[in-house]
This record gives sequence, C-alpha cells and structure tokens, in this order.
Amino acid sequence: MFTKALFALTALAVTVLAAPSPQAVCSKGRRANSASCCVWFDVLDDIQENLFDGGECGEEVHESLRLTFHDAIGFSPKLIREGKGGGADGSIMAFSEIETNFHANDGVDEIVEEQRPFAIKHQVSFGDFIQFAGAVGVTNCAGGPRLQFLAGRSNISRPSPDLLVPEPSDSNDVIFARMGDAGFSPVEIVDLLVSHTVAAQDRVDPTIPGTPFDSTPEVFDSQFFVETLLKGTAFPGNGSNVGELVSPLGGEFRLFSDANIARDARTACEWQSFITDHASMVSKFERVMVKLATLGHNPRTLTDCSDVIPVPANTRLPPATLPAGKSLRDIEAACRATPFPAIKAAPGPVTTVAPV
Repeated sequence: MFTKALFALTALAVTVLAAPSPQAVCSKGRRANSASCCVWFDVLDDIQENLFDGGECGEEVHESLRLTFHDAIGFSPKLIREGKGGGADGSIMAFSEIETNFHANDGVDEIVEEQRPFAIKHQVSFGDFIQFAGAVGVTNCAGGPRLQFLAGRSNISRPSPDLLVPEPSDSNDVIFARMGDAGFSPVEIVDLLVSHTVAAQDRVDPTIPGTPFDSTPEVFDSQFFVETLLKGTAFPGNGSNVGELVSPLGGEFRLFSDANIARDARTACEWQSFITDHASMVSKFERVMVKLATLGHNPRTLTDCSDVIPVPANTRLPPATLPAGKSLRDIEAACRATPFPAIKAAPGPVTTVAPV
C-alpha cells in the first residue's frame, strides 16, 4: 500500500511539475505570462505603427535604444543612499525639464517628448515604457536581439543628479570609473556599446545630424567593431568637435570614446571578438541589457513580460567585411592576445555612408 501511495504521489508531483504555466489571453488572442502584461500588446501595436513607422529600424529606434541607457545610468549606490537618482525609473521623462538639460543628455529631449504621449495614453509608467520601447524597437533591425522586458516599475521617481552619464569626450579611465560605480566592468561597457551598431550622432556636430557610427546603421551587425579600428582620414562635417575624431569613411562619424575603448588593452580583445562572432555579440548585449534595465530595482518585484517582445526576423547576415576601398593595412589592431581576423574587403567603389 505504501508503495502504491508513494507511486501515486510521485506521479502527481510529476504531473504538477510538467503542467504548463498559466497564461493570460490578451487582445487579438495573444498570450502573456500574466494578465498584467496584456496592456503591453496594445502598446506594442501602437508604437510599431506610430512611433517606429510601421516597424522600421530608423531614427526613432536608434534614439529609443539610446534613451534606455540615458535613463538607467543615472544611478550610483552612494547617491541612492543619499536619496538621489533611481536608475531605470523613467526620471528622464518625469523630470525632463531638469535631466534633458544636462550636457550629456543633449538631444534626448526629442525622443522623450515623442514617447511621453504613448506612456500616458496607455497608463503605463515612464520607466517601463522607456525600456519597452527600446526592446521593441531593436527587434526591427536585421540581426537584432530579443531583449528581456520586466514590467512594474513605479511612476514615482526622483531627478537624477548631473554628471552620471558618460560623455564621448571623457577619457577611458573616467568612463570606466563612472560605469564601474554603476556596476559595469570594462568588458561589459563594450557589450553595451554594441548598441552603436544601429546608432548615429546628432549633436556632437550639429551641422550633420543623423551621421551614423558605421556603414550599416539599419542592421544589427558587426561592422561597427571593424570600422572603429580603421585609421581615420577626415572629419565628415565642419571639423574637429569636442568628442570627435577623424573618421575612415565619408559620411561616417567617430566618437573619441568609441575609438579609445576599441584600442584600450582592457577592452580591445572583447571589441575585436565581435567582428567574427555575431551570435556572441547579440547574446552578450542581451545579457548586459538585463543588468542595465533593472538598475535601481529588485528584478524579483517585477513581472516578466518578455513574451510580448516580438521575435526578430531570422535574418542571415553576411560576415563582417572591410569597407570597399580599405585593406587590412588600414586596421589599427589593438588586441595582443589574438591576431586580427583575416576578413575580406567588400567589392565595389569606395564606401561612403548616407545619413539616417
């Protein structure tokens, strides 16, 4: 009898463990991990159509991804103990009159004002909306990641203090110290900079807004990590600006900080590794964004609504190449542990880059 009872209990336990987790049925029959996630399907439909122009990987996606960082990095354990700042809490939107006037946040006021009406319309917190928009937007980019999305951040926040967002003109030591205070290693900084593969500048040189950091700003590929290691030849705009270095390609912009981190002994090998390993680049970006998006929060108190984030298209990207007109002699390799990969040059005329 005992054996039969034990068998019955064991079978019941297996049945319980094997049972699928309960799911909520949301609009259009879509399913979510929790009923509280259903609102995000409605937000998804709205922003894909009306913020991201029908699901494009364009300027609004670039700026939305940038905003996830500028909101979240207003975080320092010491300042938190003093009641200042709160990490990924939406304060850059709640207190935009303060935070968008910080020098390092120059230009983010436009995407803040574009996003705000969506958050208010759907009655979701600013902190949640900023991270959701970034996660959704980057799925529109070929080769892009599928980021985790946790919901439930309070809409009560405090203004972030100034001087917490690194500037492109900062030295590596200054950037590593600031980011280290927020909990990121130098290697993780490289992982965060994967975002620059679909990014452009507007305000470092305001005469040429929308100037990309690589030749494929609509594709989440490895070209950024190749092209930052090319020898610079000329400025794309009106000459040297604070935070800018000469670029290797016409129409491409090079940040001082990107170039220096690419060549720093502490980060050069991580940088170079992404050139031939797109899968690693994407997975490490996904991992570090989990950390960024929950700065100032206990993830256990948030609800996992990641199943609302679209699955990116299964796009097979070509391997990274040297831009047409360049050769391996133009590369300034900086990783001493591993030789620079023997990638080929793209065929055709000399590469130039159009603004986004």
